[in-house]
Amino acid sequence: MKPLIGISCCVKPFGIFATPNHAASDSYIRVVLGPVDGIPVLLPAAGEALVPEILPRLDGLILTGSRSNVCPEYYEGPPHAEGTPEDKARDATTLPLIRAAIAAGLPLLAICRGFQELNVALGGSLNQRVQDLPGRIDHSTPSDQRFAKVRTAKAHNVRLLPGSFLAELSGRTEIPVNSLHNQGVARLAPRLAAEGWAPDGTIEAVRVKDAPGFAYGIQWHPEYDWETDSLSRTLFERFGAAATAWAARRALPQAAE
Repeated sequence: MKPLIGISCCVKPFGIFATPNHAASDSYIRVVLGPVDGIPVLLPAAGEALVPEILPRLDGLILTGSRSNVCPEYYEGPPHAEGTPEDKARDATTLPLIRAAIAAGLPLLAICRGFQELNVALGGSLNQRVQDLPGRIDHSTPSDQRFAKVRTAKAHNVRLLPGSFLAELSGRTEIPVNSLHNQGVARLAPRLAAEGWAPDGTIEAVRVKDAPGFAYGIQWHPEYDWETDSLSRTLFERFGAAATAWAARRALPQAAE
């Protein structure tokens, strides 16, 4: 059977009455149905009580990107600038979910906001607007928007740690990425190891050092370009393989009954 892949949702207003909806981008659904080769399961931002009920039923977890920022209260940061979107319901769900998933060994792939959540969940902190810091570049837009769509255009290169997971997947020590973020790692969580950096030193890829299973985070968006970018596709295929293996192990007790 195909693995069940949890996809973190945001709470977003919908329709003329701005009714709160739990939503995830179609790009995550398509990538799970595509190279991950799994069944997408949308996880509502329903709070910590959801975690022990849903986690044993999943075979993998994708932490999605979003326009909203992780609330500063979770990393003792200053208040956001007025107008900055937040999603406290999502934070209250994903942060405990991340810790529980890693403890269980559930395959986990954290993307963009999910990358930032991973860092905060494990004790790190964030810069709220990387582009405002001295010597940093604007990570929220591609470096050249004349010839490509914003979501798939390569914003900058990422230098990979030799011998790291992504270096092994790509066969390279530097890769171009489609970057669309304002927040970035300030203090790296003690349990994370940096494996990729932007030209300005911003951490762009991490692994969970003590995770018993697949647990990686990336700051860019492979879900947008996996149909044209071989590394993006291979990354999701590798995550899917880990989830498939997890699903096979999870089925063993049932098969023995």
